[in-house]
Amino acid sequence: MYVFNYVHVGWSNTGNMNYARDGHTSTVLVNGNVLVCGGTNDESSVNSAELYDPLTETWTTTHKMKYARASHTASVLQDGRVLVTGGGGYMDGVYLNSAELYDPLTGIWTTTMNMNIGREEHTASVLQNGKVLIAGGTNGEHINSAELYDPSTETWTITGRMNDERHAHTASVLTDGKVLVSSGGPYSAELYDPSTGNWTLTNNMSDARYIHTASLLKNGKVLITGGYIAGVYLNSVELYDPSTGKWTSMNNMNSKRWVHTASVLMNGKVLVAGGVDNISSLNSAELYEPF
Repeated sequence: MYVFNYVHVGWSNTGNMNYARDGHTSTVLVNGNVLVCGGTNDESSVNSAELYDPLTETWTTTHKMKYARASHTASVLQDGRVLVTGGGGYMDGVYLNSAELYDPLTGIWTTTMNMNIGREEHTASVLQNGKVLIAGGTNGEHINSAELYDPSTETWTITGRMNDERHAHTASVLTDGKVLVSSGGPYSAELYDPSTGNWTLTNNMSDARYIHTASLLKNGKVLITGGYIAGVYLNSVELYDPSTGKWTSMNNMNSKRWVHTASVLMNGKVLVAGGVDNISSLNSAELYEPF
């Protein structure tokens, strides 16, 4: 594993995970440690989980999840627990509706109520009221359904459907509490209003895209980078302004990339790292500086 040092601008080696995996989740806990769970190893879903300690740069295994899963979601709740939802099971064609909770204090996983619909490649957004919005994904068909998880009752409730079916999309909780969902197939983007449970279309993006990134900047705008659509790998970048509902095309990234990551640093810049271009996996990284 490599860690990016944004002060000295470079990469340095750190400890390796105990298990090779892809399609997993990586979640920063309240105590600063990082929980990595699930994914695939040699094309089989796994239920293993481990913790990275930034202070010692070491990995330790923690209790295994109840279910093996990949292309799932992991969300830190307001009480510090981690909610894991859905994903793919042991074989192709299995879409999980199960959900489970990780307690960092005990390292133990407990099952919670199942989602109403099995799904993978969906999004999970922790709303300002503490509930978790699950939207879209695929279960053999692309879906537009959405549901809410209430941590206080550990129950799921169906909420309004998105206007468009989408998977491998992004979801960003804006400063006003609404959730912006972008692409995942169509050019469209839409907003979820927690106060009404309804979705409203906003202006279309410049490029439709899958497996891109969305980063909420400190000025409240949302930066979209890269992705993939219809055999085309993208280096395009666009910016959404919630105050106007409009998208603005920005300067392209230096590299085309999808399945990459984007992290908003403490200085406000956005670190984009890795991914795949139309040839191979990338180890390059680049920085976006907001105006």
